[in-house]
Amino acid sequence: MKAEYFCIGIITEPHGVKGAVKVYPTTDDPDRIEDLDEIIMRGGGEDRILHPQSVSWQKDRLIIKFKEINDRNESEKLRKYELFVTRENAVELGENEYYVADLVGLEVYDEEGNHIGVLGDVIRTGANDVYQIDKEDGKELLLPAISECIIDVDTENGRMTVHVMEGLE
Repeated sequence: MKAEYFCIGIITEPHGVKGAVKVYPTTDDPDRIEDLDEIIMRGGGEDRILHPQSVSWQKDRLIIKFKEINDRNESEKLRKYELFVTRENAVELGENEYYVADLVGLEVYDEEGNHIGVLGDVIRTGANDVYQIDKEDGKELLLPAISECIIDVDTENGRMTVHVMEGLE
């Protein structure tokens, strides 16, 4: 099942007295947040649509001022709230690229059709991603996300076919 929303950041703390917040980005392309017309904020048991008024950087954090939040008291309550975009507002993917949210949970099979386990996590390493497969026996299998190992990804049917290279078992 494909995810409908993608987390792009987490509010860490207020910034200033006019309602701006510091945000830890959780997206591959945080600069794109400046181009968004609306962001969904989740926290406190509710979803709220917010409209960015300004976006800037301070070290490794974004400073976002939303039109709907106008004082520090209000922004103080938003610590640890998550910010999301809809699938239609997510970064466009290239060929053989996938949203992590669509990969996690895929059933993983080898090229003979034997069930190996479930893709539990995608680990970012810089060179290439590594897929953590939670095997049926409770152990983990780590596979590099390279064409020699990943034969087919079928997010529509919730299935991934892999080749486990010698030494990776």
